[in-house]
Amino acid sequence: MEKKTWYLASIALTCLFALSKAAGTPAMFIFGDSLIDDGNNNFLPTIARANYAPYGIDFGAPTGRFCNGLTVVDYGARILGLPFVQPYLSPLSKTPNILKGANYASAAAGILDETGRHYLGTNLVIMCLDVKGGRMTFNGQIALFEKTVKLQLPLLIPDAGARSLYLARSVFVINIGSNDYINNYLLPGLYTTSREYSGDTFADHLISNLSQQLMRLYRSGARKMVLVNIGPLGCIPSQLSTSNGNGACVERINELVIKFNERFLSLYTTLNSSLPGSFFVHQDIYQTFSDMIRNPANYGFRVTDRACCGSGRFGGDVTCLPLQPPCASREQYLFWDSFHPTQAANAIIADRCYSPGAPDCKPISITELAQI
Repeated sequence: MEKKTWYLASIALTCLFALSKAAGTPAMFIFGDSLIDDGNNNFLPTIARANYAPYGIDFGAPTGRFCNGLTVVDYGARILGLPFVQPYLSPLSKTPNILKGANYASAAAGILDETGRHYLGTNLVIMCLDVKGGRMTFNGQIALFEKTVKLQLPLLIPDAGARSLYLARSVFVINIGSNDYINNYLLPGLYTTSREYSGDTFADHLISNLSQQLMRLYRSGARKMVLVNIGPLGCIPSQLSTSNGNGACVERINELVIKFNERFLSLYTTLNSSLPGSFFVHQDIYQTFSDMIRNPANYGFRVTDRACCGSGRFGGDVTCLPLQPPCASREQYLFWDSFHPTQAANAIIADRCYSPGAPDCKPISITELAQI
């Protein structure tokens, strides 16, 4: 029986590498928050879920994606020739499907462990990890990946050298940090960070933690990493609803994000030059969103300051509720709900980074990264 298992695993690995040769990468491993959570929070005790209609209205059914349809990483996987990457907590992500990668992203997660804790006050022990506040923190996501490397992959790729090669050829996407502002620093009634840190020192604090987290991924075998900066949070409906303006972006919030992004770019540059065998790509999603807001007609958008599904000012006071009727022309809206872009926006974001010659990924596109 043991010989048969090894034989089947060997065949699976051989087929995987053969099929992925054209695509350039055997797998995607995804870390982050609700922007790219494909359903992990469905399996957690939390109110930070999107497993109800009208979420998924253009997907065919609610899946846990915080969108009307596909996320950026869904489009990215398609461009790279891979299937949709399964949420790690889903039974579908277990062996041998995990050879195509796994999505560890969790809605409400942040760089800091405390971020998003208000989504649930109790703890759940799952897979030997504490899931606190109804989300998997970035540190928790990395711990699950470390478990994947130590316990799951050896069953499918027994040879250590082959495992290292598999991980080195895989693409790792890290999109984290937005919640450290909108679900931490900008909520002074629930968190103390805005009283403990200035905008500059809070950005330093986040980058210090993020640097250590990325090093953990590197030590576990990650070599091709896509680092996504934070978008203009002052322009999302949830923040517009708190301002006294007429729909213009809240510059005070965007200035905080810019402080982080400047340090984020410096971290990317440092890591790219200091970690042997690694190759980092910087995705400037701040630039992508800013351009869509400034020039909406170029992208087919008519509404950029209001959620397609939401209530209150700019649709941002209360996010999309169960069975709430969304807007009819979803492809003309930049934002789906109070926080997240529409499927139409996600397609553009992916195209501007994954496709060869894409303008918002440096120094190369993710497709070109996959071919290295």
